[in-house]
Amino acid sequence: MKSMPQTSPAKRPVNLLLNEGNVERARQYTANLSATVDALLAEFVERERLRRDEQRQHYAAVAEAWNRLEALNGSFADEHSTL
Repeated sequence: MKSMPQTSPAKRPVNLLLNEGNVERARQYTANLSATVDALLAEFVERERLRRDEQRQHYAAVAEAWNRLEALNGSFADEHSTL
């Protein structure tokens, strides 16, 4: 069976405004600034996705706990009718 050639993800040019001093210092450490920024951006996106997933799970757990509390004890508002 022939192996499929590995293809790189599509890339496109974007305009970024970066601090000139940071760019100059970064070039001392990397010959490919675009690849470095792309890798850092991928790391950021993954961290943010994980953080938001954890936040959604936390809020779902809080809502579930609140609903259990209300099911056991009723609503606080039940004692204070506005009619």
